[in-house]
Amino acid sequence: MALFKLPRLKFWQPSASSSSGVVPAQSMQPSTPPPPAIVPQVKTLTQLEREMEVEAKRLKIQSPDPVTRHSPRVLNKLIWLTILVGIPVGALWVVNLPYPPIRYPVARTAPILLLPTYISIDNNYREAIAAVEQARQFIDNPTSAVDLDLGQQKVQEAQARLDALPIDLLNTFPQSRYWWYDWRFSVSGFNAARSEVGRLQAKVVQEQNAQTRFVDAEQTLTTAKQQYQQATTPLDKQMAIANWRSALDQFTEIPGQTLAGRTAQQKLQAYQRDFQETVGLAAGNERANIVIEAARQFAWQAAQYSQNPPHSVSEWQRVENLWQDAIQRLEQIPPTDLAGYAEAQKLLATYTANREQIKVRRQAEANSVVAFQQAQQDIESLLATIPDGGDVTNLNQTISRLQGIINQLERVQEGTTVYLQAQELLLSAQNKLSQLQP
Repeated sequence: MALFKLPRLKFWQPSASSSSGVVPAQSMQPSTPPPPAIVPQVKTLTQLEREMEVEAKRLKIQSPDPVTRHSPRVLNKLIWLTILVGIPVGALWVVNLPYPPIRYPVARTAPILLLPTYISIDNNYREAIAAVEQARQFIDNPTSAVDLDLGQQKVQEAQARLDALPIDLLNTFPQSRYWWYDWRFSVSGFNAARSEVGRLQAKVVQEQNAQTRFVDAEQTLTTAKQQYQQATTPLDKQMAIANWRSALDQFTEIPGQTLAGRTAQQKLQAYQRDFQETVGLAAGNERANIVIEAARQFAWQAAQYSQNPPHSVSEWQRVENLWQDAIQRLEQIPPTDLAGYAEAQKLLATYTANREQIKVRRQAEANSVVAFQQAQQDIESLLATIPDGGDVTNLNQTISRLQGIINQLERVQEGTTVYLQAQELLLSAQNKLSQLQP
């Protein structure tokens, strides 16, 4: 725009004489030439724009902003408004602080000031109940580990909601009701929710432990299977088979009431079938032979301890426990192992009969010891009633008591530890009885 210049404009200006219409007479005197016309300075558009900007700034400085002119008055209004609103809000915040010395007097005199606290109690209580219900659905009826994780999150949320409730205020005013607010909180519901949260937390821990055991069992099973496939020597195969069996046993030890336990029971059949197909019948027979050999070792120990009777009650109990251990080993052989199961059943019949015999002898020993001790007490009591001279004052009573002692001694069975001593006392009592009888 600076390249263009304004054209020079010439305006015709009539003189005074011409404007009046009168033509002056020509003077004889020479006329003076007119002064030269003033030529205006030509300005470019850029210069004009700059001048306009300078003029606008000057006018803006001279005319003050109305907002700036009234800003102190508006600021004062805002300050007073903040003070008027902040003081009640601050006081309301103070009285709702979770401190009993502050909240108890307010609850007694002006409970409406605790409306924010009551609203918080109601909201936390309702959210806690809802979280408990959701957690119960996830934890009591889980379908996957994701449900357990969601249930644990809901339990934590419910616990946080219950912890947010002011227990001190609820214990002091458990059944507060006001016409301006009716909350849904109840002490019984709170206690039930807290107990349910504790139960769900314990069940989550149980489920997590079972899940950990299930994962460990699967890892052990996978490792043992790989070891068996990579084994090159019989010893390596035996170790792999032992680890494989140990992994299968770990699945049976997982609690069946847990999600991991139910999953383990479902997979165990497939794992056992895979074991039989991979390892073969020889491994099963080998395991049965190992179990049968272990049972025979227990039976041999039981036979050794039962030799040279009589034995005390504790010794017979030890022999009985050894027979029981042998029986438990044989019961571990499954019916699917045909050869091992048949042999185990034969030994099981023999070992069970031996255990029952030992049980009878243990009971006989215990009864005989009790009868012998009772007879000894009766003899001591009878001797205490006889004078030093040996004269019997009440003959019939003495004969009756002697007969009772004889009956007790006759209960001592043969083959017990107290049988010989009982026979000596029995013979002495019978002789004394024959002397007293007419």
